[in-house]
Amino acid sequence: MGRPSRALLSREIIARAALDTVDEQGPDGLTMRAVADRLGVKAASLYNHVSGKDELIDGLAELVNAEIDLGPLTGIEAAGWRAGITAYARGYRAVFLHHPNTIALLARRRVGAERQLLGYDTLLAALGRAGLAPADAAETAAALDYLVLGSALETFTAGFTRPPAEYRPRYPALAGALEASAERGGPGTGASGLDERGFELALRLLLDGLAARLASRA
Repeated sequence: MGRPSRALLSREIIARAALDTVDEQGPDGLTMRAVADRLGVKAASLYNHVSGKDELIDGLAELVNAEIDLGPLTGIEAAGWRAGITAYARGYRAVFLHHPNTIALLARRRVGAERQLLGYDTLLAALGRAGLAPADAAETAAALDYLVLGSALETFTAGFTRPPAEYRPRYPALAGALEASAERGGPGTGASGLDERGFELALRLLLDGLAARLASRA
């Protein structure tokens, strides 16, 4: 008997196709038919593995969250929490910069994927070991989410497409700030350099505040 001309379907194969569809076409492009077309099958065949679009999103959520490295969180103790949280936040952001179209699907959705739940549990446990009470740890985890997902979804520089000098004379403060930022970034950094520095500043300020809170309770 000859081998099948294409791989057998599975929940993971379907989830991967769903993620690829969202990456390329945006959240509105995710339909059972679009995923089936990508896999070269009829839409009806997908229902042997997933119940519908809701389960497609669960599957792609599992894949995206599996890309987030939880390793920096596992060794966190009270004395060295800052480096671990910093590395985790940078990695978390990098994943969603790679999959920005998934944010609209996942940001306001129930947390149900196993890897999502594991990620939050690992983060909250790390924050607890750093010295935060459970309620404070929950607020800090929420703040990290807002910072990471917000910075991945929207860039400060995206709307400023003109050379800084063209914003003069009507918007002199804006022009001056953009020019100064370009000088600080150096040659070749481009507008994205400001976005990276903005994220790093926000992360430092968040962690400075967290450090001050921990110190006040020591």
